[in-house]
Amino acid sequence: MNIHTPADSKVLLLERDGPIAILTLNRPPARNSLSEALLIALSEAFRDIAADTSVRAVVLTANGPAFCAGHDMKELTARRADADGGRAYFRTIMTTCSAMMQQIVNLPQPVIAAVQGVATAAGCQLVASCDLAVASSAAKFATPGVDIGLFCSTPMVALSRNVSRKHAMEMLLTGDMVDANRAADIGLVNRVVPAGEELQAAITLAKQIASKSSYTLKIGKQAFYQQAEMGLAAAYAYASEVMTENMMARDAEEGICAFIDKRKPTWEDR
Repeated sequence: MNIHTPADSKVLLLERDGPIAILTLNRPPARNSLSEALLIALSEAFRDIAADTSVRAVVLTANGPAFCAGHDMKELTARRADADGGRAYFRTIMTTCSAMMQQIVNLPQPVIAAVQGVATAAGCQLVASCDLAVASSAAKFATPGVDIGLFCSTPMVALSRNVSRKHAMEMLLTGDMVDANRAADIGLVNRVVPAGEELQAAITLAKQIASKSSYTLKIGKQAFYQQAEMGLAAAYAYASEVMTENMMARDAEEGICAFIDKRKPTWEDR
């Protein structure tokens, strides 16, 4: 895979398992908090993966006991000494983080989070931004900014697009931890597996998805997020056009013929 290696590459590890790209957050001493360097590394990695057609799915995981503790508060607090009290830097970090989260949504390939531990604040946002999530039974989730006087406004965007409003508001207003099973109940994660099995379970799921036509997955993922922001009539009109274009694709013709002929399709990703 042609992935640019940023200067501070060790904060993010990049591996391949066949058609699967595995990104590993690698700041265990800092609970994998999203430092400026890690945000840039993730952004660059997603940029390069988007252009790499040999990657058919992505798994996002982390080293250490925590998945991600959100923003690096020590790094942010240090900038209060700036002439503007840190305002410009805070805006840069929040904008950079928000752009990176949108890269996940806009990535042609599906992204699956493999959550082994605690995911809080922007770490919870990271899980919610992924298309799918597999959680260890030991994983926990929270948006606890309210406890330190900093409402989790940007995590709220992803969270409120994954779980119901009342469940999202409960997490945002109380800051309480949600265990893995509760996270599955409210739709924040797809599956809960025994501790230590989450990465392999996510890779297995990724490989299942990667066996499909990448063309079909790309247009389907894009359509899913586009229609979700529309009213009912507009969503159906848009989805009808997507289905029409999809029917004209080579892989749809091949897949339908293979279904009729009771054989395995041969994808050309077009």
